[in-house]
Amino acid sequence: MVEGERSGTEPRSFLTCVREVARLLGVGDIATEPKDLHARRLALAVRKPLLERARLPEEWFDPLMAAAVYDPDPSLCRWFVEPAVYAFGRRRVMAALVDYLRCGTDAERAGAVRAWYCAHAPLRADRSPAYGSNGIRNAALDESQDIEAAWLEASMQVFAEATDLQMSYRVLLNLPTSRAAYPPPLHQLLASTLASARAHPDPHIRRWAAAADHEGA
Repeated sequence: MVEGERSGTEPRSFLTCVREVARLLGVGDIATEPKDLHARRLALAVRKPLLERARLPEEWFDPLMAAAVYDPDPSLCRWFVEPAVYAFGRRRVMAALVDYLRCGTDAERAGAVRAWYCAHAPLRADRSPAYGSNGIRNAALDESQDIEAAWLEASMQVFAEATDLQMSYRVLLNLPTSRAAYPPPLHQLLASTLASARAHPDPHIRRWAAAADHEGA
């Protein structure tokens, strides 16, 4: 599905993704703890070195995005999203997350939703040397208006097609309730999404629709 997916026999997981990032960085990995704790400690070990680099090799992009998507923590996944945004640009990171949302497994789609929020964090020249030479950043790296629209469209499409309640809940409740947040080409899809949400058996989803109706009144 997404470029860079593992082809080995070991199932992809947060730990396997973090191990790959650590390998690229040359960070040692000694498993002495339970799997979840091991993955988090290894993630902590690579966090600072990633931000300290003035550039990241092209081949690191896919592993970084995989680690971000497979990180189960909605706050700490920024440890991978943030250096990717600095080095490769907000536009490219967001586009990769749209691809995960469109084509990923349910677990990857959930991870993309978590990482999407972190991809909006403000950038500072003093945060990472990858920001840009002499504190000057190429604005084109972070231009993302069309990618934002693609995310809205993909989210509504996933909601329409989802058979899993958690997935429906996850993608819809992360969407804005204001019609003004949606470009005109998406208004018809938004209307269809609202109609489905109003009639949905889940009260949280119906509440989202009610909030959207209230803002549109």
